Amino acid sequence: MSASIGKLTRALPAQSWTQDTDIIAPQLTEWRDKYQGHTPLMLTPRSTTEVSKAVKICAAHNIKIVPQGGNTGLVGGQTPMGEVLLSTRKLTKIRDVNTVNNAMIVEAGASLQSIHDAADKAGRKFPLFLASQGSCTIGGNLSTNAGGNHVLKYGTTKDLVFGVEAILPNGDIYNGLTSLRKDNTGYDLSRLFLGAEGTLGIITAASLKLYPKAGHIQRVIIGVETPAKAMELLDHCRSGDALSMFEVIPRIGLSAVVENIAGQRDPFSALHPWYVLIDWDVESESQGLTLAEKKLSTAFERELIRDAVIAQNETQAAQILSLRENMSAGQKFLGGSIKFDITVPLQTIPDFFKRADKKMQRLIPECRPVGFGHFGDGNIHYNIAQPLGMDKEIFLERWQEVSESVFDIVGEFGGSISAEHGIGIMKKSDLARRADPVKLSLMKSIKAALDPQNIMNPRVML
Repeated sequence: MSASIGKLTRALPAQSWTQDTDIIAPQLTEWRDKYQGHTPLMLTPRSTTEVSKAVKICAAHNIKIVPQGGNTGLVGGQTPMGEVLLSTRKLTKIRDVNTVNNAMIVEAGASLQSIHDAADKAGRKFPLFLASQGSCTIGGNLSTNAGGNHVLKYGTTKDLVFGVEAILPNGDIYNGLTSLRKDNTGYDLSRLFLGAEGTLGIITAASLKLYPKAGHIQRVIIGVETPAKAMELLDHCRSGDALSMFEVIPRIGLSAVVENIAGQRDPFSALHPWYVLIDWDVESESQGLTLAEKKLSTAFERELIRDAVIAQNETQAAQILSLRENMSAGQKFLGGSIKFDITVPLQTIPDFFKRADKKMQRLIPECRPVGFGHFGDGNIHYNIAQPLGMDKEIFLERWQEVSESVFDIVGEFGGSISAEHGIGIMKKSDLARRADPVKLSLMKSIKAALDPQNIMNPRVML
């Protein structure tokens, strides 16, 4: 290994690699501290050509590689355990913005926020919105098929890309950076790399879809009694294609944010069991206010909601959204948390909560379920906070037992054990036990065909 690492460092410019432990250390720990890694070398290539060169050397010497974007992943897929770490942190260029074709070409290490800024400057919108958008990268978003708050209207990351440029496990460069909206010349090879978590190659750039900016985004926050009421409200609040966000958080989650995160406050004078955050994309402020007042007025009459606050300006809208964006940070103050990123059919969400909450209380009495997320597309972040007074480590030792119970319920509802964070290390064994055997066989065949040496993220997914 030492001799092979030497070949890598001699072949690449000094700016494109490091063995400085102080520089590498922050990239070896994911933000929840669940995974701690180690690596003999971190590659920081500055171009597609440099990535290709590095991978060719790794392939020639059977050196395993773990690709990493912004290190915001939650399932351990970006943490090396002795493999070479290849960071895309220096591949940050916005190569092109085309407002005629509503497309932009960006490098994999570009932060999601920088892509928003570039699109906004051109009078367009890239509609992938995540709480981590200041630090996550588009390459990581594509590799995990991130979802976010606007899947309801625009779809997941897979739906927002024309094609990708990627380095294959042998070092060849696949150029799929098309912006064609129709191309039926064989397999859609770019999609192989979307959601593949770096197991089939390293995405170095992508051609993304842009959309017209809404004239005005009307945001409201609503207090409701139950998840069932929230689901009734979802159907009630649809208005053409204007509804772009429908997020739900429980009282325990909002309290964790308000009580522990600086600058946050409860927008209501009374407490409510559940809260719904809604965005409508409309042409004007007056249209937004009219739509919100009409929908909420009839919702009151139907007893779907308990109270509502309509954002009157951008500052209020940002304050409302920050309650949702700080949910993960707020939960840290509840102690240990066993976390799930699952999806179930929309109509089953209320029943899922009833069954899962009841099962959790039987398993760990006085545990505190915190279920929130993108109810508009069926994606629930179902987390279990430790009981007050229980030792954190003892609680977290129950992770696998709790996982089995939650995933059993998800399976009975016809759902998925991973909605938008990927499989990584955390869910690899669960996928092996629960996925359709034919699907698993096909996935393994594709992996073997493209990466026969298993050098690309070798411990992930399969």
